[in-house]
Amino acid sequence: MRYLAALFLMSFPVLEVAAGQPVGIDSCRAMALRNNKQMSISEVKQDMARNIRKSARTKYLPGIHAFGSYMYTSREISLLNGDQKSALSNIGTTAANGINSALQNAGASLTPEQLAAINGQLGALGTSIEQIAGGFNEHINSAAAMLNAGGRSLVDAFRTDTRNIFAGSVIVTQPIYMGGSIKAVNRMADIGERMAAGTAEAVRQQTIYDTDKAYWTVVSLKHKKKLAESYLALIKKLRGDVYKMIAEGVATRAEGLGVDVKVNEAEMTLLQVNDGLTLSRMLLCQQCGLPVDTELITDDEDKDKIVPVAVPVEATAVKTAADNRPEIHVLQAMADMSKQAVNLLKAGNLPKIGLTGGYTVTNPNVYDGYQKKFGGVWNVGVLVSIPVWNWGDVAYKVRAAKGASAIAALEVAEAREKIELQASQSAFKVGEASKRLTLADSNVKRAEENLRSAEVGFREGVMPATTVMEAQTAWLQARSQKIDAEIDIRLSDVNMRKALGTLEQ
Repeated sequence: MRYLAALFLMSFPVLEVAAGQPVGIDSCRAMALRNNKQMSISEVKQDMARNIRKSARTKYLPGIHAFGSYMYTSREISLLNGDQKSALSNIGTTAANGINSALQNAGASLTPEQLAAINGQLGALGTSIEQIAGGFNEHINSAAAMLNAGGRSLVDAFRTDTRNIFAGSVIVTQPIYMGGSIKAVNRMADIGERMAAGTAEAVRQQTIYDTDKAYWTVVSLKHKKKLAESYLALIKKLRGDVYKMIAEGVATRAEGLGVDVKVNEAEMTLLQVNDGLTLSRMLLCQQCGLPVDTELITDDEDKDKIVPVAVPVEATAVKTAADNRPEIHVLQAMADMSKQAVNLLKAGNLPKIGLTGGYTVTNPNVYDGYQKKFGGVWNVGVLVSIPVWNWGDVAYKVRAAKGASAIAALEVAEAREKIELQASQSAFKVGEASKRLTLADSNVKRAEENLRSAEVGFREGVMPATTVMEAQTAWLQARSQKIDAEIDIRLSDVNMRKALGTLEQ
């Protein structure tokens, strides 16, 4: 329902214009603010600034990251070299050969006479010993085979098979002290949001100002069109009277040609006013977000008199104009932003402390021997980073940022001076416009009286047609100046409120 209501409100001004009803200046302002593309851009920028500010707040919070990896290698890691593998695989054979070699060396140390004497003495016992020795050799060979198998199993146990490696981890990081960089980033985000709001307000006031200017231009040209039509009617009436007098022989052909020239000039003026009015309506329609061919009728164009607005300007309002101007707010925000940029750069020379923790799993793992399955371990620690030497890089950047901050401060001071001057000039123009309107009223009264006297004298035959044409021209100029003075009061009032930063819808 809320969206339907919004759509209805957006379409209401169009329906009102389509119905041919006059549109007041407040309605034009509302349509302009609703349909202005720059206003839409400003709203998007404000939304962006809000999201950036929210993003900056998250820097205070812990971050959680999960990682996973797989790696295949062409060769596996070997904890034993080739000689060690061969020695372990033949450890039984080596031992048996050693024993046999020792027995053979012991037998070789006896002489044949000694061996014969021993055999003679042992007799049947010797035969038994030989049988026992044959069985001993069989046990040695069996033990050698068992040792060889054990060695080979040991070699297999030391095999890593690291050609396929899987790893994964979850890491939690919590910043404790970042040298003030997080605080500076958050302040910059707040300033950015304030800057976006100031820019949007500046666009809003400029939109209202441009709409008012287009609106009162249409009103001015419409009144001048009526004035041009009245003047054309007067000059045509004079032409008819002159041609009647020419026919009666009391006026010359030259007077008739002079009146014809004035008629042509009046028609040309009316044509120019009509063209200007059409173009001005197109501009106002574009400001209001309407099709340029819309017949937009303003509420003040058909009134007999443009009611001026007299707004007194206080001296204190001029002095405090800079505090109300959105442009100053934007420039001040930029100056504050440059100060925070200095703090952000200074953090490069300060230590940074963070708390880390997480859980890591690997396959294969070595947490309980060497296993070809996933195994994990918890970890927690403190990370400290202390900059020791960077050849003055940070110091140079800080100095440059301080220079930019000083420039921004000077620009704010200069803008304040210019705004105060602009406000003073706008207040002066308001008073000047009021004076011009007073003089224009007086001139209109004199011109109307002069025209009345000239027309009476022309009808009585005591004044020539040229005098009447001069009086009509003076009347046209006086009325045109009065219209300009009335419109100028309206525009100077809008310009003054814009200069004071108090231009509201």
